[in-house]
Amino acid sequence: MPIRITRRAADRLRSGHLWVYRADIEATDEDAPPGALVTVEDYRGAPLGTALYSTTSQIAARLVSRKPGLTRPQYLVELGERIEAALALRRTLAPITPENNAQRLVFAEADGLPGIIADRYYDLIVVQLVTQGTAQDDVRAVLAETLRGAISPDAQPLTIWERPDARIRELEQLPAPPQAPLFTNQADGPTTTTFLLNGLRFGYDASAGQKTGAFLDQRLNYAAAARHVAASGCSARALDVCTYQGGFALHLARVCEHVTGIDQSRAALEVADRNLALNARLRAQVDWIEADAFELLRALDDAARKPGSASGLPIEPGPFDAIVLDPPAFAKSKRAAEGALRGYKELNLRAIRLLADGGTLITCSCSHHVPLADFTEAVTAAASDAGRRVQLLETRTAAPDHPEVLTLPETRYLKCLICRVG
Repeated sequence: MPIRITRRAADRLRSGHLWVYRADIEATDEDAPPGALVTVEDYRGAPLGTALYSTTSQIAARLVSRKPGLTRPQYLVELGERIEAALALRRTLAPITPENNAQRLVFAEADGLPGIIADRYYDLIVVQLVTQGTAQDDVRAVLAETLRGAISPDAQPLTIWERPDARIRELEQLPAPPQAPLFTNQADGPTTTTFLLNGLRFGYDASAGQKTGAFLDQRLNYAAAARHVAASGCSARALDVCTYQGGFALHLARVCEHVTGIDQSRAALEVADRNLALNARLRAQVDWIEADAFELLRALDDAARKPGSASGLPIEPGPFDAIVLDPPAFAKSKRAAEGALRGYKELNLRAIRLLADGGTLITCSCSHHVPLADFTEAVTAAASDAGRRVQLLETRTAAPDHPEVLTLPETRYLKCLICRVG
């Protein structure tokens, strides 16, 4: 069952990309069922490989093999082999340790497994099957058995849940996932657990939160932020903007005296507070503020520049010794990138103004439509407008269990700049 694509799309696949957009399809079998395996041909009819076909998504096909004509049984065999390869990579680059027992196990296209994501939180694994071709019972069976064999070979406690992304499920018109776990050897198939990141304890609930759960991609950046703040000698007051479930805030609480986490989601802050309770021996006093990041930073900045105007603010306007900016993705598309850069500049401008001399700025972007160079330029413009000397100490990306593939720019999404403000 072939689909024929444009020259531009064929060149993209030959360069190492894995996606075919619907606008690049010149001819297809209109009877191709959702999730079918199709042979992708270039505009001359030369085969390029086998892809999973979607009848609804703008990403109409995702290449799963450079071999044309792959059958479903052959695909399932390759699927199991690639899952095992992904797990072997984690054992090498991001192994489970006494201080860290959570990791991303499968990262979709980055592991040659389009449409599949799997995260481990100690004794729970949460998977997402985000395409018509992977949200299938045969894929679930291979995934569950391969994960069970690798993570629980001697019947160690383990439960595997499938958890859909509501937006993607709607776009792909996917059926509801199974209500029961894909696998469990624990009584009642628990949905909650406690896991460790850098020695700190975090709660996890498979039935709540964003995507598959905590942001494991920031694990090493959490530790780096605390390390730089401790080394700066300025560690009295820290502000974690868009704290979500308290990842940066709790790590900074190891080295600071007072940490405030800000998020507009009350539910996220409630989780952050429970995570704080799990780590009772932290050095800092920690509190949480429910607020819009732009509005609160603007108010703090205005108050800091106009003494006596801070009445009504939930926190003193500064100066702060450390500020973290970790907002959600501003740019969901290329067209949104320009507006996203304006947003990044404003947040960073306010933060730079609010920092004490010698303070540390940890600023992040998870928008893959905003390249590192553009994000750095936005922060540079903010520093210039603030009239502050900002030294770039370190440029960081996602933890190695979220590997980047050079020919897949979508896998290079997380940027983290750690700066000293003078």
